[in-house]
Amino acid sequence: MMGIKRFFSFLGEVRAEVDKVTWASRQEVVITTIVVFAIALVASLFFALVDTGWYRVIHAIIGR
Repeated sequence: MMGIKRFFSFLGEVRAEVDKVTWASRQEVVITTIVVFAIALVASLFFALVDTGWYRVIHAIIGR
């Protein structure tokens, strides 16, 4: 029976900690998501250009 009391005590502590959390607003989440997608898009375009450039350099050296 002692285990059950400890379990419910733990759940109460978890609830108290969750109540202390400062959650992001919907607007903050949307803006952050847009920024992440934009950075991912820019990074993917950059690496695609670098990859294409190295591909052409290597093939120019190899002569294929």
